[in-house]
Amino acid sequence: MRKPYRTALLASLIMLICAAVLWAAYDWFQGRYLRAFSAHTAVFSGDPLRLPDELAGPGPIRLVHFWDPACPCNVGNQQHLSELIEQYAPLGVEFYALQKAGSHGQLPTTLGAMKVLNALPGANQVPASPAVGIWDRNGKLAYFGPYSEGLTCNSSNSFIEPILQALQGGRTVNATHTLAVGCYCSWPEGS
Repeated sequence: MRKPYRTALLASLIMLICAAVLWAAYDWFQGRYLRAFSAHTAVFSGDPLRLPDELAGPGPIRLVHFWDPACPCNVGNQQHLSELIEQYAPLGVEFYALQKAGSHGQLPTTLGAMKVLNALPGANQVPASPAVGIWDRNGKLAYFGPYSEGLTCNSSNSFIEPILQALQGGRTVNATHTLAVGCYCSWPEGS
């Protein structure tokens, strides 16, 4: 009678130890890699934004990616931005990146095709990042705001594909004021 009791006790003890180890691993992973999503509301207004003189005026469709290397929200749209470059750069859309003033970091290699802007008139009034500005072929700001609403961005919830498709089709777009809830970091210097 004692042998089955010991076997059951040993099996129970092993299962308890395994459960404790799995729980500790889960807790460590969650604490290290998962961040709580805090929905922030941001009001994007593109009124003060202007392309630098060398890019202003008629030309190709231009997309400017506003990003802050210290913002964890950038991770949620980098794969999508890479897919946008693959899809629209061959169609003549030019992609630029503007890094938050005073920040340090670099874009991932998958976004290496983006041209870097050192400054953009009005960028000090961008409320949050990541954000995107899209200028049409006439050099007029067609869209300014977030990539999407929510924690992450992909082609199924993105605001960008419909804007680029409309501009590629020669349609006029005027979406320079946007209210959105998502994962954003404050952009103004000192914040």
